[in-house]
Amino acid sequence: MTVLTLKNWNIKIGDGQPLVVIAGLNVLENLDLALEVGTHLKKVTGELGLPYVFKASFDKANRSSINSYRGPGLDKGLKILAEVKKQLNVPIATDLHEVYQAEPVAEVADVVQIPAFLCRQTDLVVAAARATHKAGGLLHVKKGQFLAPWDCKNILDKVAEATGVHDGVVLCERGTSFGYNNLIVDMLAFDEMRKLGVPVTMDATHAAQLPGADPRTQGASTGGRREAVPTLAKSAVAAGADGIFLEFHPSPDDALCDPLCCLSLKDAEGLLTSLKAIRAAI
Repeated sequence: MTVLTLKNWNIKIGDGQPLVVIAGLNVLENLDLALEVGTHLKKVTGELGLPYVFKASFDKANRSSINSYRGPGLDKGLKILAEVKKQLNVPIATDLHEVYQAEPVAEVADVVQIPAFLCRQTDLVVAAARATHKAGGLLHVKKGQFLAPWDCKNILDKVAEATGVHDGVVLCERGTSFGYNNLIVDMLAFDEMRKLGVPVTMDATHAAQLPGADPRTQGASTGGRREAVPTLAKSAVAAGADGIFLEFHPSPDDALCDPLCCLSLKDAEGLLTSLKAIRAAI
């Protein structure tokens, strides 16, 4: 399997490499909070010797309700992410939703992410692939909740046709729709996606969602099982995941997006210590 390198940061992901941690906030709320979370996670991952990429979204465009908090938007959000990158000296991961966002996002983000719902949107995948390839970053594509793992080959083929190379793509497992308002994670999917010759990560946060099933809002927002996140993360690393995607908040219940899936920042050290040990064991 290909080992990919985030060139500007000398971070490698793939066979035989340390577990890459892509972690931060679900969505940007303000600069101070982003710096608080990023500073703590950089310290923890640094002490553990784990490569770290700070993650936060500037826009959550796929909310259940039109009234849900979406974030600061493209311009303000990229300024915040650029400041986090500058102050903490860490690579940045963020997602995009529109073709026109590809170029400006790739100028700031070292890891450009395609949301699961949009992984079959050809124009978006092509634009993001070209912009990321030009900037020397990595494209992180979340497997759709509706997609079989082997069908991700079509995503890789689109990227290869757009950029001329297969390299530069990391696939992400984030659960599969299982009936109404529920997701499951098939641990066999990691082997299937890695057979395609790319590293695979696990989005343990969003795999714990209960889509459209937040009892507090009568279905106007997504529910979740915060207690399931560590179980999913540990299981995925044991199954061969090359990276882990997690979202934290100093006060999870007060997070402005997906609070029921968000982990407490104080629990980061314990979980990441366990994940490092599991990665070493396999």
